[in-house]
Amino acid sequence: MASRTMMAFDFGTKSIGVAIGQEVTRTARPLAAFKAQDGTPDWSLIEKLLKEWQPSLLIVGLPLNMDGTEQPLTARARKFANRLAGRFGIEVLLHDERLSTVEAKAGLFEHGGYRALQKGRIDAGSAVVILESWFEQSPG
Repeated sequence: MASRTMMAFDFGTKSIGVAIGQEVTRTARPLAAFKAQDGTPDWSLIEKLLKEWQPSLLIVGLPLNMDGTEQPLTARARKFANRLAGRFGIEVLLHDERLSTVEAKAGLFEHGGYRALQKGRIDAGSAVVILESWFEQSPG
């Protein structure tokens, strides 16, 4: 069975959530959320996480409309994924992230009420949902 470490990103123009997971356990946990300036993160912070965790695969959430069509943020998420691959030389896959934020908010609220609904926690939680969804849809 594979035992790769994977990192997932929930791309946003103001914040980018990050989660880490293991393919062997098919589980993920939140790591961080980075502020972004119009979709551009502080790349040195991402580089630091990549060096620390050494993932072999990166998953970037692909924001789509509920009917599966692309939206303005879709192209920007693709650009972010291409920059990740180009800068760090790690394979990057895109994964449909519809409803990841809704699911992350519900999970956080269930475990901590309104106080748990902080922007950074939501974004990192969304990255967890993206990675766990990828695990569910990929062959075991």
